[in-house]
Amino acid sequence: LLPIRTTGFDMSLWPLFLNNQGRIIHKWKHYFPSYERHFSRYINRPVIFLEIGCGEGGSLQMWKQYLGPLATIVGIDVRAECANFEEDQIHIRIGDQSDTGFLASVLAEFGAPDVVLDDGSHVMEHLSATFQFLYPRMARDGVYFVEDLHTAYWEEYSGGYKRPGSFIEHCKDMIDELNAEHTRGAIPESDFSKGTLSMHFYDSCAVFEKGHTGEKFAPQIGTPI
Repeated sequence: LLPIRTTGFDMSLWPLFLNNQGRIIHKWKHYFPSYERHFSRYINRPVIFLEIGCGEGGSLQMWKQYLGPLATIVGIDVRAECANFEEDQIHIRIGDQSDTGFLASVLAEFGAPDVVLDDGSHVMEHLSATFQFLYPRMARDGVYFVEDLHTAYWEEYSGGYKRPGSFIEHCKDMIDELNAEHTRGAIPESDFSKGTLSMHFYDSCAVFEKGHTGEKFAPQIGTPI
């Protein structure tokens, strides 16, 4: 049995990983501070957490324990055997992450996700197709976390250094798009630029936080000398 969690902040994610006695969890250790930075605000809230790629099922159990009893954890995978990972709070749906019809059926069933964690195929075309469909349909203040982006530099995943179409190159374009309002018409404003609060980059990870700054202005405050 997993240890009982008594409050929302009595245990960080890293000890949960180290002390895991449930299903196997396979994660890079340097991801954990980034996970906590972006996911901790959802602890003990009615969050819909969508993980793409179920692995051996352990990470789904880890998110369930970390986020608490109000969380709905949804795992998607192409492997039919992953259906065996279902348990209280954890739901599994079998399908291709780049199949927008399948993704639409998941959203219709569970609602707009608050968090998407893409740990799926890591193939560039799949990453982009999934992001383009899911990101606009997330909660307005949601978090989209793409991990294992070292594959963006590997040819076997359709990646390569500065290779057009890689998700890293797509991210570079999105940095400009995020700042579209300031480009004096060079880049048109979009739903992405209007609905994205921030982008964060870590070793092998990219994180997008949705939100809106409201009206932008730069007041001067204080007494002139």
